[in-house]
Amino acid sequence: MMDHSAVIAALEHRDTGRVPVDFGATPVTGLHVSCVAALREHYALERHPVKAVEPYQMLGEIEDDLKEAIGADFEGVAPRGTMFGFAGEDWKEWRMPDGQVVLVAGRFNTTVDERGDTLIYPQGDTRAAPSARMPSGGYFFDAIIRQQPIQEDRLNPADNLEEFGPVTGSDLDYFERETARARATGRTVVANFGGSALGDIALVPAVALREPKGIRDITEWYISLITRKDYIKTVFEKQTELAVANLEKIHARVGDNVDVVFICGTDFGTQSGTFVGPEIFRELFLPSYRRINGWVHEHTGWKTFKHSCGAVESFMELFVEAGFDIINPVQVTAAGMEAGKLKARHGSRLVFWGGGVDTQSVLPFGKPEEVRAQVLERLETFSPGGGYVFNTIHNTQACTPVENLVAMFEALKEFNGDR
Repeated sequence: MMDHSAVIAALEHRDTGRVPVDFGATPVTGLHVSCVAALREHYALERHPVKAVEPYQMLGEIEDDLKEAIGADFEGVAPRGTMFGFAGEDWKEWRMPDGQVVLVAGRFNTTVDERGDTLIYPQGDTRAAPSARMPSGGYFFDAIIRQQPIQEDRLNPADNLEEFGPVTGSDLDYFERETARARATGRTVVANFGGSALGDIALVPAVALREPKGIRDITEWYISLITRKDYIKTVFEKQTELAVANLEKIHARVGDNVDVVFICGTDFGTQSGTFVGPEIFRELFLPSYRRINGWVHEHTGWKTFKHSCGAVESFMELFVEAGFDIINPVQVTAAGMEAGKLKARHGSRLVFWGGGVDTQSVLPFGKPEEVRAQVLERLETFSPGGGYVFNTIHNTQACTPVENLVAMFEALKEFNGDR
């Protein structure tokens, strides 16, 4: 584990001669439960069912012993509630479709339909319609769109704000405890307080709500960015007011126990282009991002973290303008996202967090020597001058060969001089 001050130096674009490493500190930098179990076995760590701490993507808890083995430098703080609206507590065993036994929260309640798909329920309420499905033989959940018929004259922005509200006293107590715990690990702390993600398509279907209202179909949401701009503006403005008010209360309780805050996971890119043009970003997203990031930078020492998949090189300057410090997952395999170009054009103003190895081809399907070569190449490209945190391109997927995972971690240790 790197010294905390060295990690902060890297986040401030200073070259320390080492690259910080993150696995598991955020919902977009994790390992599938199958990968966590395989790594625990490889490193001869205590064998027990892995906790699915993020049940939507079935991301596994990376405990301290595994963090030490792989050299992780960051400690995450997640919201008390999961994506499905129940708390991560009262753990129980659950068998994945492939037979792996994992630990899930007590209100993780599922049924299996006639096709063999696993259905999960909002807030664990099996009386409600299921909100996501894991296909037969699958490894994670997909949202079930429960869009009610849209009547234009009855659309109410408040319906798309139902899941957002003032932070509660119990949530503040939780964040105070969790950030203190995270700080005590000696690692650099990344906190996800929730509520500040604007139009994140993972959140639009509202899998945590029993009967979501408003615009909840992903396609309809993107159409609305063009056809219902006033509606979207109102949603974002009110959500931003809530987010800033909540951050003020949270900061009063957690203070300097946080180093990085996860602001938003809204994707703007596909493999080959962007979902929306820069003019839509400027009109709808930029004012809210500026306000949230501006408050954070004015009142705290936290760095702000933005996730966006895809070919978003054309948005990098907009991300800078919006006040983001960190960009993830750095999908260098997408069009126009070449690592060297990103580093040269934007690396002095944005921290690149990810991009270390391709999770679509090389890591899951390549040979260990190919993984090692790509990891070392990306480190050589991104590390000079600091401003880089190693992680894969998004979460590491189910059934990735453990020998490839080990090759990645060994290459990291080699580069950082830990061998």
